[in-house]
Amino acid sequence: MNKIEISPKEGLLTLPGFPVILVCIGNNILTVAAFSFFSFDPPMVMIGIVPNRYSFSLMKERKSKDFSVNIPSRNQLKHVKFCGSKSGRTVNKFKETGLTPQKATQITSSLIKECPVSLECEVVHTIQLENTTHVWFVGKIVKAHKREDYDRMQPMLYWPQEYRKIGEVIKE
Repeated sequence: MNKIEISPKEGLLTLPGFPVILVCIGNNILTVAAFSFFSFDPPMVMIGIVPNRYSFSLMKERKSKDFSVNIPSRNQLKHVKFCGSKSGRTVNKFKETGLTPQKATQITSSLIKECPVSLECEVVHTIQLENTTHVWFVGKIVKAHKREDYDRMQPMLYWPQEYRKIGEVIKE
């Protein structure tokens, strides 16, 4: 079958969904879908934050440049939506959602106790390209925490305007 030409933006939207994560910068929670793996060795990830967001100003103002990546479970969708729609400038998201801030062991930002996975990350690089919407913060994972019952099939994925779950394993 022949391929048809589509716009670059449509091409981007053909990618599988992005993992939905809750990021903590200090004691503020933000929902992030602009998230990517960066390196296996050393283990690094990156998060994209739009510069006019409160979380961006927090990252820039903080003396210790760190963040935590927290993978929510499917039953935390209401928290994901709340933290993605409210600004930490005016709302204490921990208080409003009932989520519990947990002290990290290697960084100053909080972890989220109710999330089955938390990664403590130290910012090692910032990428800001001209005429792009996000500034990317590359974080080296310095400590990782996982509930014993965590299953990699549990996380949510984000398609533009949709949340989905991971499907079945494909075998040859």
